[in-house]
Amino acid sequence: MADTNTPVTRRGAGILVRLLVVVLVMVVGVGVVWLVRVAATPQAMPVEIPALEVQAAPVEPGSVVPAGTDAGVAQQPPPRPQAGAGGADVLRTWAEKLAGPTGVPARALMAYGNAELVVRSTTPKCRLSWATLAGIGRIESNHGRYGGATLGEDGRPSKPIIGVPLDGSPGVKAISDTDGGMFDGDNQVDRAVGPMQFIPSTWKRWASDANLDGRGDPQQIDDAALAAGRYLCANGRDLGSAAGWWAGVFSYNNSVPYGQKVFGLADGYARTAAQ
Repeated sequence: MADTNTPVTRRGAGILVRLLVVVLVMVVGVGVVWLVRVAATPQAMPVEIPALEVQAAPVEPGSVVPAGTDAGVAQQPPPRPQAGAGGADVLRTWAEKLAGPTGVPARALMAYGNAELVVRSTTPKCRLSWATLAGIGRIESNHGRYGGATLGEDGRPSKPIIGVPLDGSPGVKAISDTDGGMFDGDNQVDRAVGPMQFIPSTWKRWASDANLDGRGDPQQIDDAALAAGRYLCANGRDLGSAAGWWAGVFSYNNSVPYGQKVFGLADGYARTAAQ
């Protein structure tokens, strides 16, 4: 995830709705994960760079935040995260309504919205936005659809999303294996994994269980989105400020074009949601 310095790795605000519900539930931890180890080597994935399909916004880093970043969700009463919940709950209704205009799958929007609700309730000063997460998710894996995968109702792609080997090749940072191939199926070097493209060592620190199934899984989009939100908010960052937003995104991938692409996507998603 963070600081691989490659466009393959690692996105405003929106009005989700004012949820009139009462319980905040958040479970964070590392548990059993959806293992992708296959005969000690990862399955081959087609060469695909979602970021190349996105145009960088003509904005100076650190000068401004995406539209609506400070809108957020009502804090009184505290909202209830509903990742993966069945039925016609408010978060699902919001996501299904916004999926068409934004081009983001409803199931992915639920994950991004849920992550905002959790982080805004536990770390309100960070002012995390679902649209920023959506921008990152678009660049990292096209919202869980990298390599022809489809995002299931359970929040998992139809096949594990595993990035290129971080072996020091041109444009790629060298990161030796940190997980014995547990997450990425590669026991020689690390690879970014899941819809939000976490490096295994980063996942071990920020692993989250947003869908409350008792395990933190980087391939499961609710878990991955919440972990990404917590990561962006690290070190007391305020993503509602220009300095904080850009610092958070650059911590994910220290690349100006990357940050400009995330900005453009987040700004577009937020403005679409506000219409």
